[in-house]
Amino acid sequence: MSDYQVLEMGGLDEWRDYYGGFRPESSRDGRRVVDHDMTMQYIGMTANSYEPGEQAGYWHTHSRVEELYVFLAGRGQMGLDDDIVDVGPGTVVRVGQGVWRTWRATPDSPEQLRWLCIRAGGHELPHLPDDGTRDSDRPAPWA
Repeated sequence: MSDYQVLEMGGLDEWRDYYGGFRPESSRDGRRVVDHDMTMQYIGMTANSYEPGEQAGYWHTHSRVEELYVFLAGRGQMGLDDDIVDVGPGTVVRVGQGVWRTWRATPDSPEQLRWLCIRAGGHELPHLPDDGTRDSDRPAPWA
């Protein structure tokens, strides 16, 4: 038997219908934790969709996990430490360990901001990314 799985996530316009997260308090509309739906050992992935003007509402960093953000639709911004980076279809952002990050769909985005976040760290991924640190009190950089 081959070691593979197939998951039909639906088209980009269906991603907003998902509700998910790593913990109940961080779950939200438009997030699907794909590595909770499939057997994944060394990589993780979320499929995400934000309405124009919607934002994460928190910053986070990882000590072991590296993330790759692949933007597929809409317009948005990422806060990366002290920088703001504009993102849209075709933008790919790698974020290394120790870099603080947050993101938003810009209020004037012509459609939902949709992206994949791919996580890896050289170790088998825990079910919960327990190496993360969240700062809900840190203000958004675009205020």
